[in-house]
Amino acid sequence: MPHLFSPFTLRSISLRNRIVMAPMCMYVASEDGIITDWQLAHYVCRATGGVGLIITEATAVEARGRNSRRDLGLWDDAQVEPLARVVRLCQARGAAMCCQLAHSGRKAWGLHKGAGPTSPVAPSPIPYGEDWVVPHELTAKEVDDLIEAYRSAARRALAAGFDMIEFHAAHGFLLHEFLSPVTNQRTDEYGGPLENRARLLLRIVEAVRSVWPQERLLLVKLSSMDWEDGGLTVADQVQVVRWLKDRGIDAVDCSVGHITSYRPVEYPGCQVPFAETFRREVGIPTLAVGMITRPEMAEEIVCNGRADMVVLGRELLRNPNWPLHAALALRRDPPWPEEYILARPV
Repeated sequence: MPHLFSPFTLRSISLRNRIVMAPMCMYVASEDGIITDWQLAHYVCRATGGVGLIITEATAVEARGRNSRRDLGLWDDAQVEPLARVVRLCQARGAAMCCQLAHSGRKAWGLHKGAGPTSPVAPSPIPYGEDWVVPHELTAKEVDDLIEAYRSAARRALAAGFDMIEFHAAHGFLLHEFLSPVTNQRTDEYGGPLENRARLLLRIVEAVRSVWPQERLLLVKLSSMDWEDGGLTVADQVQVVRWLKDRGIDAVDCSVGHITSYRPVEYPGCQVPFAETFRREVGIPTLAVGMITRPEMAEEIVCNGRADMVVLGRELLRNPNWPLHAALALRRDPPWPEEYILARPV
């Protein structure tokens, strides 16, 4: 079986290893959604440290879809070239680059519980919590406009040079809100049965694929279940993944929960079984996430076919050179950065 440091190829994109940097909001972009020098250093450092794939922090498709005023955006052409510079530098260091397109929905302006420069939006006027702002229910026309916002953001991601796009449809943000019966109480074509609740996500995927080159990848991040009574089940999401695969999604990034403030108990590898399930039931490549910190655990996940890639978040904040150290721990020959060759252990 392939191991953690074997290449992985989908369509025309080949990753140098199976290690992925998770999308993690840093809240340091400019207030107009433009990436900053701090973020440039943040991403290039992890590319130099040896990760195979970097997924950007949530990048909003419209200004009202941000989680804070300091989130990245791709709703304006002025945001493209500063982001393209980061993409070019990371690719030059050997990492593939994925843009996570996102919309926070009713969780917009989360640091202030929905109170921001614009009202949050959602499939239904249900606030995230008792003391949160009640979101505006999107009309059918506004849903169509949102789909066009994703299409336009994808064009900008292409102009910035990204290798792939990930749709953030997890963690209680807008696309997850449409999927979940906990947050979607609509009675139109976007509410009711699962097929209707998935309609927005599927339409967005189709719209983006229409402008995204066939040789480049599309990923989706899903909450594999809601962990709430009456919420999405794993079986529901297996069906959604089947529909997504039919529409050109290449891989699934498997998370869980967060449709409400409830948090299940977490432990190392707790979400790996979901990646294993989607991979087995749908026959689609998966990304496993969830407190993966030890090289031996990451190796086991890939070697035993439980997922095709492993996603690290906080561990890469603690140690940007984790892939180099992991390779040494697993007795592999890491591609040590040429500029740092004097520091390579003998």
